Amino acid sequence: VLADRAHQRAGLLSGGEQQMLAMGRALMAAPRLLLLDEPSLGLAPLMAARIAETVQEINAGGTSVMLVEQNAAIALRLASTAYVLDVGEVALDGPAGELAASDEVRRRYLGVVDETAAEDAARAEGVTRTLSRWSA
Repeated sequence: VLADRAHQRAGLLSGGEQQMLAMGRALMAAPRLLLLDEPSLGLAPLMAARIAETVQEINAGGTSVMLVEQNAAIALRLASTAYVLDVGEVALDGPAGELAASDEVRRRYLGVVDETAAEDAARAEGVTRTLSRWSA
């Protein structure tokens, strides 16, 4: 993505290109852990998807990724373990796949109607649930 922009000033890059550049700069140090704060914020859907693919490739290459992301669909697709915050406090945590299949998470954070969530839950019968609910 950035090869075509090699001679362009960083300030003139699009938001997604700037995110890619920031990740590239961080990866130059060969970190074992990459911390990402809202990498899709303000990006067009196609660029957000491209950033998500890049994060997935980085993780597949052996770098652990800690991701804070407001786009729940992207976060749950990329993560192995997830924490759902509600008003700044952890409300739910567990395997990302289980959170994505949770009726409550799908309804509140993914915009999925109850019928779809119920179908997914029915398909997941027999799976041991490991989600944790946090309360104050």
